[in-house]
Parts: sequence; C-alpha cells; structure tokens
Amino acid sequence: MNFEMKTGTRSSRLALIQAESALALLQSKLPDLKWSLAPFSSPGDRDKQADLLTAPDNFFTSDLDEALLSGQIDCAVHSAKDMPDPLPAGMDYFWLPDAADPHDVWVGSLKPKIIGVSSGRRSEYAKKRFPNAEIKPLRGTIEERLEQLDTGKFDALIMAAAALQRLGLEQRLANWISPDDLPVPDGQGSLALTFRSNDERFLRLRTLFVKPVHFVSAGAGTGLCTQSGIEALRRAEICLYDALIDPALLNECSSQARKIYVGKQYGRHSHTQTEICELLIRFARQGKRVVRLKGGDAGLFGRLAEETATLDVLQLPYRVVPGVSSLLSATTATGLLLTRRGIADSVRIISGHSAEDGPVNAETEVIFMGTRTLTELARERIAGGANMATPAAVVFSAGRPDEKIVFGTLETIASQIAEETGPPGLILIGPAADEKFRTRSYGALRGKKIWLTCSNEVQTRAAQAVLDFGGVPVQQPLIKLIPTQFPDIGKYDWIVLTSPSTVRCLMPQIDDLRKLPKLLCCGQGTANSLKEFQLTSDAMPEGDFNTEGLLETARKIIPRDARILRLRSDLAGTVLAEKFRKEFQCVDDFVLCENQNVECDAPECDAVFFASVSAINSYVKQFGIPSLNGKIVVTIGPKDTEAILKAGWQGTPVAPARATVEDAVEALATYMIQEELAI
Repeated sequence: MNFEMKTGTRSSRLALIQAESALALLQSKLPDLKWSLAPFSSPGDRDKQADLLTAPDNFFTSDLDEALLSGQIDCAVHSAKDMPDPLPAGMDYFWLPDAADPHDVWVGSLKPKIIGVSSGRRSEYAKKRFPNAEIKPLRGTIEERLEQLDTGKFDALIMAAAALQRLGLEQRLANWISPDDLPVPDGQGSLALTFRSNDERFLRLRTLFVKPVHFVSAGAGTGLCTQSGIEALRRAEICLYDALIDPALLNECSSQARKIYVGKQYGRHSHTQTEICELLIRFARQGKRVVRLKGGDAGLFGRLAEETATLDVLQLPYRVVPGVSSLLSATTATGLLLTRRGIADSVRIISGHSAEDGPVNAETEVIFMGTRTLTELARERIAGGANMATPAAVVFSAGRPDEKIVFGTLETIASQIAEETGPPGLILIGPAADEKFRTRSYGALRGKKIWLTCSNEVQTRAAQAVLDFGGVPVQQPLIKLIPTQFPDIGKYDWIVLTSPSTVRCLMPQIDDLRKLPKLLCCGQGTANSLKEFQLTSDAMPEGDFNTEGLLETARKIIPRDARILRLRSDLAGTVLAEKFRKEFQCVDDFVLCENQNVECDAPECDAVFFASVSAINSYVKQFGIPSLNGKIVVTIGPKDTEAILKAGWQGTPVAPARATVEDAVEALATYMIQEELAI
C-alpha cells in the first residue's frame, strides 16, 4: 500500500483517545493500510459559553465536515451521538463495532442542590428526580466539567459512562441511571466514521462492519413464512414490519429486538415510502441486523424494488428471502389451481392499481420447462409481432448456491443457452427480464461462493457468517461425525470440551442437563454451541484458544484432585489429556465420536474453507491438491494450516487470529478487501 488514510478528529483528549481506538481497530483488521490522525477544533470546542440546547446540530462536527468535503482529510471519527441528522450533502458514514457502555451516570453528590447538565433530556430527568435542585447548563471537556464540580460550581453532574470509562475516570462515577428512567440517545457510546460519498475505498471498508438488510416475505396467512425468514427474524435487532403479516411472526424476534410498524393500508400510511427507506439505511449504517418484514411475497406488486434501490445507491448489502404469496395461498391451497393439465396452461397476473406515474401495460411472460423448445417459442413470438430486442432471461438452479442467470433478447436467448446441459431453467420474457438485484455486489465477499467443508454440526454457523459478509455459502460437508458410546459423566467434576462438534454429539445423549459436571471450553465457538442448549461454560481461556490456553485456565480454577473428563473425536489425539495428567491427578480421555469421510462431487466455488484436519484429508483424498489452484484456501487454525501445507498446497492460506468459524470467515472478507485496495 502506498497511500495514507488521513483521519480527522476533534482535538480534546477524549476525542483523541476515541480516534486512536478506532484506528487501532481498523489497523488490526487491515494491517496493510496506513492511517494517521489530523486533530481539528470545532465551534463547540471554541465557544464554551453557548447553551447546547440551542446550538446547531453540527456544533461539534462542522470543521471536520468542511475538511472532509474539501479533501483535507479522507475520513473523520466522531461520537455517533454528535453527528447531525441528516449529514451534509456529499457525506456518508458507518458506525464502528464494540461500543462503550451507553448509560448515563451521576457524578458527585446524590443529594445535590445544583446539577450540571448538557442536554434537554438530562435536564428534564434532573428536574423530575430533584425538583428542588437548580439545573444549570454544563460545558467544556470532560476534565473541565469535573473541575467545575470539584471547585463547587456544581454539586452533581449527569454524564455519559462511556466518556469516563474511555478516560480511565470510572472512579468518579457515583451512581448508574437506568435507561428506563433516562432513555439513552441513539449513538451514545458508539463511534462513527464519516467519509465522502462514493469513495470506493470506504464503501469497501464499510462492508466489514455492516450486515446485509434482510427483506423477508412473511407469506400470506398463517405459518407460510419460510425457514430462512424465521431464522432472519430470530437474529434481528431491528424489525420494520408491514400491516398484512401474521402477528405471531413478531414473537420470533428476541425480546431485545426493536420492532417498528411501518405498515400501509388504503388511506392510512404509518410512514411514507421515503421514511421507510431512510430507516433502512440508517439502521444498516449503524451495523444493526435489520429485517424488513413484508406481507405475502414482496416481489409481486410490492415496494421491494424501491427499497432495494435505496440500498443500491449507497452500496449497502442486502438479501431477499422470498415468501408464499397470496396468489399461491389463494389457489394452490384451495384447489383453485392456476394450471390444470388439458384445461389451463397459462396465467396472467395484473394489478388493479395504476402506478403512481401512470398505468403500465407492459407484461412479463414466465415459461416453465421451456428451455429445450426455446428456439421455437421465441420464433413464434417474433412471428406474432413481438420485438426481437425484447429482454429475455433464463434462471437456472433458482435459489441454490449454483444459481445462474443468462440475460439476452428474444432473438438471442436460445443460442445463448444452447450449451447449458444442467437443470431446467425458468424463462422470463419482457421488461422485467432486464433487471435484477445487485444484492451480491456490495458485501465484503462480493457474492463469492465459499465451499464449507466442515461437518453438519458447524455448517449453520459457518453459512450465517458467509451470508453476513455478502457471500454465497456452499454447504457440502466432507466429513460427518458418528457418535460412538456415551460415558458415565456422573463421576466427574469437570468436562473439557474442545470443539462445537463434541458439544453437539454430547448434549442429545443427556436426559437431564442438571447432571452435567462443570464445563471447560476451548473457545468462543464451543461456548456458542453450548448456548444452543441453554448452557454456558463455567470456564474458557481469555486469549489463546489452544492447549496452553486451556491448561493455564484450568490451573487457575480446577483443584488438582478434581476428576476431569476430556471428550473428543477419534482424530483429535491424546496430547491434551497427557498434558492435563501432568497437572491433575485424575484425567480420563474418552472418544465420543468418530470422523467419517463424505464422498461428493466438487461444487463450483471461489474459496474453500477447512475447519479441521480431517476435512483437509478428505478433500485431498477425493480431489487432490491441484484442484485448489485458482481458489482461496481458508483454514481455521494452525493445525489446519500445517496440514494443508504438508499436503502440498503452495500458497498461503487465509487464517484468523482466533480459531473460530466466524473469525475465519471475517479473515477471508478482510483478505479480499485488502487485495482490492492494494496498489
């Protein structure tokens, strides 16, 4: 890399600490990029007398905004709550992860006579809490505010916990304020990075920190939302939902998820379409998991195109989950079949509402099972008066990882698919055949197909990680785990678990989870697997998720005379148990499951992800190392890296700092971005 990202920040100590932490995060993820800080003041820093209640929205950002738009800096770090809404024209942003505590806190006396506040909401809260106290405006840096408290100008202050924590001043905190009593503003504790609109460098960087918006079609009626839709709802942090959905679907969201009604019914709109689109891009920029829950199937006479187009403009990733439309619910489910052999072989679907910009009469013809006769079909339509330049498309393997779309015209489409010998395709003829979503263009993985070779026990997590970064998971395991026998766990004090697969082989065999001994996990991936069974690990290494990390953790918390059971697969080896025996008096090593190879045809892919040595061995045996040429190889840990190199791979595998599925996929996403930004 031979360019530098010049990053603006306010010059206060807190702002510099925040900016340095932001750059440390970016540097850790993208070590080949160079970052530098450029401190600026702001009107809010220079004018410490103005009342913040009447100050303009950009009181703390205007100088940085001007420097960014003029090209003096490449980006700027802000406290997210300080950013004006909307941003000045020509600017874009995203929030960084790992926000600090968002709560407000009391500093000073809990029986104050004079209270310093810096916002209207804090003022209102202070008046209700202490109606006899005097409420005064509070200005200055955090250090200056505390000095005013110490010199007696105020008896108490209301401040943000995040500011005190980042400055190492937690000892000044007198009491926490419940968000039920004082709601936290959007962005408090979070950091945001602003950049110039359409700056391709930062649009690519942003894909590491935002999640795809999920457009989920709820289906028409009860119980007709797809499994993918339900899974998206369960992960949602924000759900924007329409009127005509099954209300029970909202129960699939977690209790912490924010549910916002944006429904439209004739003559009654809770939000305009512009407002809905603004909500989508706002929450997406914040890195939230957003689900847009729409009735029926949103692709039929819905506003899906308008909403995805809004995300397209900003290159924000999204994924569309189709649903069972009212068309199918009213026909297939009732016996009013749309097609019957010998009676009806075509359907015409129209809307009774004209478009807002006038009626549209153009139709799209959809033909099932017609690829073999497409030449004749096209000739018939042209002979009947159809324009030879009418757009046409054929979709092969719709909804599968190997989905393929061929675009052409009525004149050319038959010759374009003449060499296709795979599964049947769905033919579209008409104006709609000229458009498609660009949903796979904006994620960090750019729609690349990632072959997940891991066992079924971790496929779901791996696939979700790939989807989060805008890739296409190709779920074809190369190994499977077969449970062997079940140990008598009742006689042990601790069980050592070193893989998610072991957890999933163990738990179904336990009839009463209360009988479980204490659990020592090797890392976050194994701990996450326990959570699926409503369990938490009793201990886990803080840093290194390896043998030494486990041993160090065990020495601190497990008595030497404790009875320890290490559970593993047949290929995991006995080294860990042998090292534990040097430290503890009773350590048993038990093979809970056996690895078996899964034979398959090699799917088309751009990268291959290996999460175990056994999967590597299975791959090499079936396909050979040369078949990896031209593909990116991803390994989850040092043992897997060593195994693929020993097998003859000449490249450098992509590997994460921590041996988890999620970190491995993120490492791949980061690698791809660094490769694109390299000059």
